[in-house]
Amino acid sequence: MALDGIVTRAIVQELQACIGARINKIHQPSDNDIVMHLRTRNGNQRLLLSANPTYPRVHFTEASFMNPQEAPMFCMLLRKHCEGGVIEQVSQVGMERIIHLDLRQRDELGDTSRKRIIIELMGRHSNLILVDPATGTQLDGIHHVTPSISSYRVVMPGFAYTEPPQQNKLNPLETDKTRFLELLQSAAEPAEPQWLVEAFSGLSPLLAQELLIRAAQARQADPGGSEAADAFEQSLWNAFSEVMEQIRSGRFEPTSGDNAKGKSIFSAVDLTIIKPDTKRSYETISLCMEDYYGDKAERDTVKQKVGDLLRFLQNERSKNIKKLSNLQKDLDDAEDAEKYKVWGELLLPSLHLITKGQTEVELVNYYDEEQGMIRVPLDPLLTPSENAQRYFKKYNKFKNSLAVIDEQLKKTHEEIAYMDELLQQLAFASMNDIEEIREELTTQGYLRDRGRKNGKKKKKDHRPTLHVYTSSEGIEMVVGKNNLQNEYITNRLGTPNDTWLHTKDIPGSHVLIRAHSFSDATLEEAAQLAAYFSQAKESSSVPVDCTLIRHVRKPSGAKPGFVIYDHQRTLFVTPDEQLVKSLPNTIK
Repeated sequence: MALDGIVTRAIVQELQACIGARINKIHQPSDNDIVMHLRTRNGNQRLLLSANPTYPRVHFTEASFMNPQEAPMFCMLLRKHCEGGVIEQVSQVGMERIIHLDLRQRDELGDTSRKRIIIELMGRHSNLILVDPATGTQLDGIHHVTPSISSYRVVMPGFAYTEPPQQNKLNPLETDKTRFLELLQSAAEPAEPQWLVEAFSGLSPLLAQELLIRAAQARQADPGGSEAADAFEQSLWNAFSEVMEQIRSGRFEPTSGDNAKGKSIFSAVDLTIIKPDTKRSYETISLCMEDYYGDKAERDTVKQKVGDLLRFLQNERSKNIKKLSNLQKDLDDAEDAEKYKVWGELLLPSLHLITKGQTEVELVNYYDEEQGMIRVPLDPLLTPSENAQRYFKKYNKFKNSLAVIDEQLKKTHEEIAYMDELLQQLAFASMNDIEEIREELTTQGYLRDRGRKNGKKKKKDHRPTLHVYTSSEGIEMVVGKNNLQNEYITNRLGTPNDTWLHTKDIPGSHVLIRAHSFSDATLEEAAQLAAYFSQAKESSSVPVDCTLIRHVRKPSGAKPGFVIYDHQRTLFVTPDEQLVKSLPNTIK
């Protein structure tokens, strides 16, 4: 990642389109994120402000967000002071990763009120702070910083706003050649990017590395130039001044891709260190950041929230794998039941030939066509008659247990398949999906109902979250990302002539095409969704079955989400992430 001062400058330049925009709605879908719905000159847009400690960012977004039923306190405060307001100015503090969003609004008395949202994009110290610019007083921050956390500054209502510590670096856009060369000549390791990062504000190690590589490439292109030291200084200055002039004039070239080590990177300027076959260019920095971050932030949050569920499901799966092994051993033993019956029946007519204390006896096997001899093991502590009865008891026990073992084997295989299905669903789950998976496990008796601790039970919405995609010809395709959603779209939402898709014999999502007629393009896109949201996401030629809803049914007593179907045909698709991401989608 390289969200540095240069990227921040590109963001601020793009956000100039927000000046004069009215803030219609404000939502807080997570602990770190604010989404503003703006009415701008270019139409309605959504602006994401994120103080995520791992993925802080600001950009326009087309993504859909599920909002909590009760808005958090910080969201309520922003609604009070900012909804209905007009954005007057968007500015960057120097070349720092700090953006000021100034707006005006009319308060309850009709008087004009001005507020400032300060967006600090500083890794784990990232924050969103609402300030009264007239007094410099903080109204609140999305993350509180108490005196016990920081002795430098406090982020809490009522305290004066204090900027993050100054780094006292030079502004690269205002640095001339003389000053640049002075710094270069005094650097301990001029060929390393670190001195550029330490000298100039807003330069990330990524961009510093890019400047050094451009300088090296320029020297290789002109090997007959001046002496080595002078050539290095001149080529580095040329690379530096070229990039800074591009940034000063606002000619940004948002780019993303993989570096030589395969790590995904992005920048507001073109990067030569990106492998050409992975390079992607964008019209705006918002499109670049939306593509780069994708659902990384949500996946990271989800990963933190589902740790206990993952451990529980993996433990349950392991227990069932072990149980399966034990049942298979019992089955192998039970299949010897006929042997015990033969031994018992051979012992009965030969009791007079056996004495207590023997460990085995050799008898004629009347059940063998050749009447051969057979050795029958004996318990020396039992009488001959008791040994015979012991084998008859074993025979009856194993014979009776065969039916039970078969039933247990079936149930254990179903349990393992169920755990695999849930583990696959967690891999794609949003925050809302996780709660529905918890609800399902509670209903099925795997987890205790946490709501009962308070003696209250939450009111449950009978309709689960719906992930709705739109095909290239405008047809709705609904994807179930957990069993509650799968059951709802298959058993309640779908009509008999809607088309239903699912990966063949592979855990995955139920997909519903909500139309009776559609083109092959829609069917292909729905099959892509079924393959992508399945355990075979990374595979090729994934088999996807499709049939009409009327041919899909749930067996009595089956686990949630389990169905059987017929009259299907099978499509083979290779999941295409870019195609899936390009489909318009919303959460309902």
